[in-house]
Amino acid sequence: MAERNPLPFDPIERAARQWSQHHPETARMRAVTSLMRVHQLVLSDLDERLRPLGLTFARYEVLVLLSFSRHGSLSLGKIGERLQVHATSVTSLVQRLAAAGLIERRPHPHDGRAVLAALTDQGRQTMEQATRVITDSGFALTSLSEEECDQLSALLRRPRAAAGDF
Repeated sequence: MAERNPLPFDPIERAARQWSQHHPETARMRAVTSLMRVHQLVLSDLDERLRPLGLTFARYEVLVLLSFSRHGSLSLGKIGERLQVHATSVTSLVQRLAAAGLIERRPHPHDGRAVLAALTDQGRQTMEQATRVITDSGFALTSLSEEECDQLSALLRRPRAAAGDF
């Protein structure tokens, strides 16, 4: 993956010091900023790894979601709901995946207003190849042990539930 030029200091700790001089909730500010920074770093790493397959992590998520569905297809509305992305983003993702031959758009058999995205054989093969790339990379979290990953997931479960995620 691309070489990074690390900063000579921890920017989040520096921001937290500055924040604490002007605002309350420094621990939460530090936690959210750290969470968002890790999100950016992981997403960037995974996107780079998937680029040779013509995918981004967002497109990969659509393929995986379709592969998990009972019939290999879902309405665009369901895709947006499950991935928590705006309808405009779903349309763009589906258009790009369809242009690459990884999914096809079909009319919904019971709702004339809805469109289904259906996984193609090529899409399933690409998704399986991408899954190997991602799992071989340790989901870009190899600096954490399996136990630490479980702990992190457990820690993040409560704010997800509080936000109405499930």
